Amino acid sequence: MLASWYDAQGQATEVLQAGELPDPTPGPGEVRVRVTVSGVNPGDTKKRRGWTGSGMPYPRVIPHSDAAGVIDAIGDGVDTRRSGQRVWVYGAQSYRAFGTAAQYTVVPAGLTVPLPDHLSDDLGASLGIPGITAHRSVFADGPVDGKTVLVNGALGGVGSFAAQLAAWGGATVIGTVRRTADLDRLDPAVVSHAVALDAADPAAEIRAHAPTGVDRIIEVSLSDNADLDNAVATNGGVIAAYATRADRTEIPFWPLLFNNVTLRLIGSDDFPTDARLQAARDLTSAAAVGALTVEIGDRYPLTDIAKAHDRVDSGGRGRVLIDIPR
Repeated sequence: MLASWYDAQGQATEVLQAGELPDPTPGPGEVRVRVTVSGVNPGDTKKRRGWTGSGMPYPRVIPHSDAAGVIDAIGDGVDTRRSGQRVWVYGAQSYRAFGTAAQYTVVPAGLTVPLPDHLSDDLGASLGIPGITAHRSVFADGPVDGKTVLVNGALGGVGSFAAQLAAWGGATVIGTVRRTADLDRLDPAVVSHAVALDAADPAAEIRAHAPTGVDRIIEVSLSDNADLDNAVATNGGVIAAYATRADRTEIPFWPLLFNNVTLRLIGSDDFPTDARLQAARDLTSAAAVGALTVEIGDRYPLTDIAKAHDRVDSGGRGRVLIDIPR
């Protein structure tokens, strides 16, 4: 099979290789997916770089955890009806050596989710890390029907899904963007109230839409927004943070304490199994009724995977995808 891999951590152009590797064979409880589209996440590029000092977990790594494709082989113990099924894949390279940047990936059958025929491979390959992280951020503390949810970074990969899932769950959604110029990029059908963080007083604007405070806050940069979050959170509210800019993040401890705020940290590789399964079901259901969409940014052939990784590392709009040849 055609695949991309790295045998050492480092810069994308220096360590990522592409070429032929043996076709994998599914073992008991596993399926093989013929990958059509592989999704690239910041977590994939961080693993490749050895972010936070993490070493090579395996002698060779095929990157990427997310994909869409078709099950073309099954191992012992897997329902034979799954053969030929169109699926989206998550967690392929979570505590596993070989991910989805290849023509075939072998994963436990439970990491593949049936993809309805009317949904695109692009959406399927985008649901994994960002979708499951967003779902956990929104619903880890219970239903949001009738609540007010603030999504900081509502244009981002996780933030966009979080806003859509919160709206699907019955919440009133307030979304923030970094710049006033980006306000019109938020969908008013999803985000009831949009606020720019470069405004003179974004906390006052948020409070104008939530006078008693925000029930849930989905946080993309806790180090930047901790004071803002405390200023707008209702007493007993929840801040669910899935990222931060400063590795050692300071928080306004006493104000948060007196506000009885729960700070929930979201690490996608280690969600409870039940939470991942529920997220997969809900994401598929929401997508099936048109409640989830994704903005596609750039796409690359597998042989240009280094460019895709550099694009993710440099930021920019939309989901980055790799098209896998048949």
